Amino acid sequence: MTNQIQLTAENIQQVLGQTSEDNIVALSFYSAQSHECQEQARILDGLAQQYQQHLIVATLDCDLQQALASQLAQQIGLQALPTLVLLKGGAPVDMLPGAQSEQQIKEALQKHLPQPEDALLQQAKAALAADNLNDAFKYAKQAYEIDPQNARIKLVLTDICIQIHKLEDAKALLDTIALAEQDAYYNNIKAKLEQAEQAQDSPEIRTLQQEIEQQGDNLELKVKLAVAFNDAGRKAEALETLFLVLKKDLNFADAKKFYLDIIASLPEGDALAAASRRKLYSILY
Repeated sequence: MTNQIQLTAENIQQVLGQTSEDNIVALSFYSAQSHECQEQARILDGLAQQYQQHLIVATLDCDLQQALASQLAQQIGLQALPTLVLLKGGAPVDMLPGAQSEQQIKEALQKHLPQPEDALLQQAKAALAADNLNDAFKYAKQAYEIDPQNARIKLVLTDICIQIHKLEDAKALLDTIALAEQDAYYNNIKAKLEQAEQAQDSPEIRTLQQEIEQQGDNLELKVKLAVAFNDAGRKAEALETLFLVLKKDLNFADAKKFYLDIIASLPEGDALAAASRRKLYSILY
């Protein structure tokens, strides 16, 4: 479907109904008798192709649609041709009277078009809803790198960090949320983090640690401790414990498989995964 439309009394409601938080309708008041209108129409044609996903250019030919043009002109206070009105979420958000350069129109659009970090955040949320934590983390981290001050991005990334047991990262992010931005979602994430932190120091872990102190060479106990660490989200300690087992006996039980499984569970590009692989290769070769 084209994103360039000739506006008429018959289709105006349908066209304006296509505005949303992600889509902008650029309503262009046009007259073929005006050289400036013709020049701006060429600019809008190029921008419509450039922003196909989020921009609809609706041209109102004021010569052919005089009644509709007069009605809308009174509503918006039209004083010159060409005039461009940007609509988003069903309401006008900007008006550019008179001839505008391509750069001027682009600058106006950029204020209201979805930004790259917005699209990445939506991808992160969709991946999170699908329980695809690896992709959710990747997209949220990319969004955060673009706009590290955005509280909503930080909260979504914190939520994901908790679920993949990167609790130190989660706590660091949460500590940067300003008081004015601490809404219900923030409180929910904070409660999740506190619960996850409490679960990290389980009675099972303490018991296993005490037993290992007494039986330092018991590799089976160390593997059990690594399992407990992993279940509590303490992946770095799980990997370190398993590495000590593998240094003693590279083929002990399922220690190597478990070590690799933990690495595979870490997000793509995670520094801990890369460091742990290098450590394993150092004793394999």
